[in-house]
Amino acid sequence: MLLRQSRGEPAPGEKPDLNGLDLASVGAVFVLYKVTDVDLQPVGPLPVDVAAQAKLKFLPYRDAAEAIAEKFHCDPKFLEQLNPGKTKAIKPGDELQVPNVEPFDLGQVKDIKPGSDLALGKAANEVGDQEEPAGAAADQPAGAGSAVKVRVDTKISALGVYEGDKLIAAYPVTIGAAQTASPIGDWKVRGVAKLPTFRYDEAMLKRGERSSKFHMLPPGPNSPVGVIWIALNKKGIGLHGTATPESIGGTGSHGCVRLSNWDIVRLAAKVKGGVPVSIH
Repeated sequence: MLLRQSRGEPAPGEKPDLNGLDLASVGAVFVLYKVTDVDLQPVGPLPVDVAAQAKLKFLPYRDAAEAIAEKFHCDPKFLEQLNPGKTKAIKPGDELQVPNVEPFDLGQVKDIKPGSDLALGKAANEVGDQEEPAGAAADQPAGAGSAVKVRVDTKISALGVYEGDKLIAAYPVTIGAAQTASPIGDWKVRGVAKLPTFRYDEAMLKRGERSSKFHMLPPGPNSPVGVIWIALNKKGIGLHGTATPESIGGTGSHGCVRLSNWDIVRLAAKVKGGVPVSIH
């Protein structure tokens, strides 16, 4: 419902208004895309073992199919369905059928200009509690009717971005499971970390308790927190990307709110320090 509303679509049961709609202007659902050298640059060996991953400088895509699939907002299995027998050994110059969407560009993540960058000297999920984000008062002027706010609906696994009372964007999300539930309440954005380092602590992920046995994972599209971490004023909790976009839309995170990498970069450009985030 929230996603339909953000696109200006009618609610379930309502008849769409087709008056004045130019159907000839509607683009193709799928288009041909020619693979480039740049597309394959972030592809490389990725061990399964977390300790081995911690020794790397970057967590790359496992293969070209994973890279191209994420670029066009799908998973490798769907990409293979669109291109039978063509995704096992993708090379520059190959032409593939892909969804007609705005491509996700990993190379441009570092150039995103959120309202409040976090210059972290540590892992993104080690940012401590803070009652009020720095510069919050300036970021959200008192009485500003168009002030941005974020609402996460845990019942339908969706996140909405509002300007005043107007919904301007909506994204499917994965929320915390019963054992590590997302924190219900009202929070604020502290800032945005691009290509973050992640502190992988199995005890924290499974039971919400920090331990001395952990690994510092480098950034990359296959980081457990994806390519963006939006820190909240709740220690260890944020809105972030994912290494498994196919998991988005249900429950199963470790307390945080998880989005696909292509959606978290859009969200990051809309928020800054002080933006209210309601999780209910």
